[in-house]
Amino acid sequence: MANAYTTLWTNDLCRALAREGFAGERLTVMFGGPHQSLPSFRRAGVRPGDVIHPVRVLRKRLWVLGAMEVGRVLDYDTVGEELAMEDYLRLVHWKPLKAGCVSEVVVGPPGSPLTFERPVPPDLLARLTYRSRRGERQIRHVVDGELRSAVSVHGVYRLAPDSADELDALIRASGAA
Repeated sequence: MANAYTTLWTNDLCRALAREGFAGERLTVMFGGPHQSLPSFRRAGVRPGDVIHPVRVLRKRLWVLGAMEVGRVLDYDTVGEELAMEDYLRLVHWKPLKAGCVSEVVVGPPGSPLTFERPVPPDLLARLTYRSRRGERQIRHVVDGELRSAVSVHGVYRLAPDSADELDALIRASGAA
């Protein structure tokens, strides 16, 4: 059974992507690494068939930026040897996502279009739940429908099935499926 994850993108990255015209483009590549600033998808347990939702926190709201199905998780050092030219060109195209120490690349079929205009409604934010080996937890620091701190979404986290379904429905409702 496939899982769904979120990964936090910085506001600086989101501003750069918007400025460079990436809004509306379908996600096909993401980068991971060994540090908290660019967390590892492998360490989080991401596998082919899973879905990754990049998110950002801005003005006390959580914004879901899109969704991408994982086709493969590859070592960054050898990715050029493993990808077909078309896929390698996608990797080069999404180079702005590559920040810091990169050790892995997630590639997949075209996902939903990237958007910076999809806030998670306060009621969904209050019940959004992550699942780990230790159990389930809701996002912390949610007060009156506002996200007061991004600390509990900073990283790559597996969503509980109901929360994954609700994020997917939010993306579909905005016409980005």
